[in-house]
Amino acid sequence: MPSMTAFATPPATLDRDAFVARFGGVYEHSPWIAERAFDAGLTAEANTAEGLSGLLRAQVEAGGADRQLALLRSHPDLAGKLAVADGLTAASAAEQQGAGLAACTADEFARFQTLNAAYKERFGFPFIVAVAGTHRTEILEIFERRVGHDRDTEFREALEQVHRIALSRLQTALSD
Repeated sequence: MPSMTAFATPPATLDRDAFVARFGGVYEHSPWIAERAFDAGLTAEANTAEGLSGLLRAQVEAGGADRQLALLRSHPDLAGKLAVADGLTAASAAEQQGAGLAACTADEFARFQTLNAAYKERFGFPFIVAVAGTHRTEILEIFERRVGHDRDTEFREALEQVHRIALSRLQTALSD
């Protein structure tokens, strides 16, 4: 069962600027989600990682297809050019490093590049998977399976993965 531990500084007690500064990066390059969650009104539910995750998720779901697509497109490729050039956000870099993506063999790296290109060509956004607790070989297997999905199925799966990443980031924020 997930932990319902509260944040040391309850998010519902923060002003808008402090809330957005603290949680605006939970969803990759998309502070609009935290802004909308704050503007919708924070309750005590926002004081746990799980509760705040639900409130942020609701804003993504209410944001409409165009904003959701922009959110998906804001994510970096796995083992992609940004990772090689040290251009990832701190959270993305840590997540990719934890999955061993920084240690790809030449063959694995080439496979990621081929899959990234095919996936973006097919769907119009990068492949997204919550990498916490997975190894790069597992990620490649998931990647190979998901590139065969239809666009609607993959759009929903990518959004679900984004929500998992956000919850993981919130849970990590509890320990910061």
